[in-house]
Amino acid sequence: MHQLWAEMDRRLLMKLGTAGLAAMALPGAAQAMAAQGFTHGVASGEPGPRSVLLWTRYAAAADTALTAEVSDTADFVRIVGGGSVTAAGDADHTAKLRVDGLEPGRWYFYRFVAPDGTMSVTGRTRTLPEGAAGAFTLALFSCANLPFGWFNAYGHAAARSDIDLVVHVGDYLYEYKVGTYPSAKEAVPGRLIQPSNELIALADYRLRYAAYRSDADLQRLHQLFPIVAQWDDHEFANDTWKGGAENHQPDEGDWSAREAAAMRAYDEWMPVGGARWRSYQVGDLATIFLPETRITARDKQFEIGDILADKGDAAAALKQFAETGYRDPARQLLGSEQEKWLFDGFAASAKSGTRWQVCAQQIVMGSLFTPPESKNWFGANLPDYVQRRVEIGQLAAKAGLPLNMDSWDGYPAARDRLLAAAQRAGANLVTLSGDSHNAWAFDLTHGGRPAGIEVGGHSVTSPGFESYTPAIPDDIRVAALRAASPQLRWANTRDRGYATVALTPERVTADWHFVSSVRSHDLALASSHRMTATRGRNAYDKG
Repeated sequence: MHQLWAEMDRRLLMKLGTAGLAAMALPGAAQAMAAQGFTHGVASGEPGPRSVLLWTRYAAAADTALTAEVSDTADFVRIVGGGSVTAAGDADHTAKLRVDGLEPGRWYFYRFVAPDGTMSVTGRTRTLPEGAAGAFTLALFSCANLPFGWFNAYGHAAARSDIDLVVHVGDYLYEYKVGTYPSAKEAVPGRLIQPSNELIALADYRLRYAAYRSDADLQRLHQLFPIVAQWDDHEFANDTWKGGAENHQPDEGDWSAREAAAMRAYDEWMPVGGARWRSYQVGDLATIFLPETRITARDKQFEIGDILADKGDAAAALKQFAETGYRDPARQLLGSEQEKWLFDGFAASAKSGTRWQVCAQQIVMGSLFTPPESKNWFGANLPDYVQRRVEIGQLAAKAGLPLNMDSWDGYPAARDRLLAAAQRAGANLVTLSGDSHNAWAFDLTHGGRPAGIEVGGHSVTSPGFESYTPAIPDDIRVAALRAASPQLRWANTRDRGYATVALTPERVTADWHFVSSVRSHDLALASSHRMTATRGRNAYDKG
């Protein structure tokens, strides 16, 4: 994520009954001894109506053949699916197996068995419904920087009994070396990561995933729910685009090698299939589209410094850019191939009678503009270069340019094409996003007409607006942002957590949940905020 003023800095169980509690408890000392070799728990993902992908890691001196078992009860009296899979050293000892032949809309239990009979912890997963579906709830996560704090959002969600599917829209981990983001002063004691260097080579990315996946709350979330996931930039490097990244320098080697290493580690450690973009059908209730916005086709982000280079009059240069290059129709975020897949998918889903078209993607789609009041948010006696950045941000806003060029706001023509396609299809569009670290509710419009709603998810731990303007109360920041940004219906620019999105045939209910802290391990919520949208309106309900 890149914002204009960001440049200044750089457990409860599901109520499963006694058998479920016993079978799915996190390993204590005795259980850990019984599960030697299974180092990072289990996970599942890529659910369909009759299949699901299972994952584990089994560390051993050589490749190890494992057996996966799937049962419809926690005691595994009846095995209904599974198979053999190898935890290969060449894949960092991870193993993935797609299990077919399951029944739609069912919860299942699963485990892996090693050749010596030791077993992994028991996981729980579910298939997607077919046909009529009355309700389905998603949990939305993004931006989990482990040294910034505890993954209390994961832990709170893992204790719930009303979540059907986890959606992670990126920044599952962060690539920075120790002491960079966060700084040594900002880092929470005990939240340690490896390696200490920035992630560049395959071994670096693998070790960072292993460090993150050692977190008990993240393991628990994966253990209890299937997940659909897509990377954002920090799974590679900050502000990634198709030809590089802001946080990749020439002395760090060839970008394509770093990109390939990051992709390989992600594929090894996440319960994902091989498709770069894909969709999931939740009966007649929703089609969930999971596009890819980072490395396939994204053109390089606009930079204000580049726009103003060799220009004497900054205001005039920004105004000219806003009227010309900013809206270049050739500029790509998804690319033509992926746009066709997504737009055709909107049309097919709506035509089939599916109630909701859910686009779970990485970056904020609604428009945000720098408030005029923000010039006074940063205190007195600013360094000259900081003062200049604040002034440029104000000039950009006056020229009609948005706050964050790394989001869809930096690709307005591509966004127009997407929203127009949703309108042509008669879609009931619900966009899910992450990346910004803050919570947002947008009414999306195109051509002066409603086009959908956006549930902008806040971060698990990464700091947001509050870290750049700590002296400004949240209600003051939000009021100013709303006044400057007509599509913005509500926001929280202070707190961490996650969101849930409950789908029924006629209504979407979005809840943003805010944890009490990330600096201590505490699963309590400080507050929640709810908004609803009625099918056919493509806008949030009043209130």
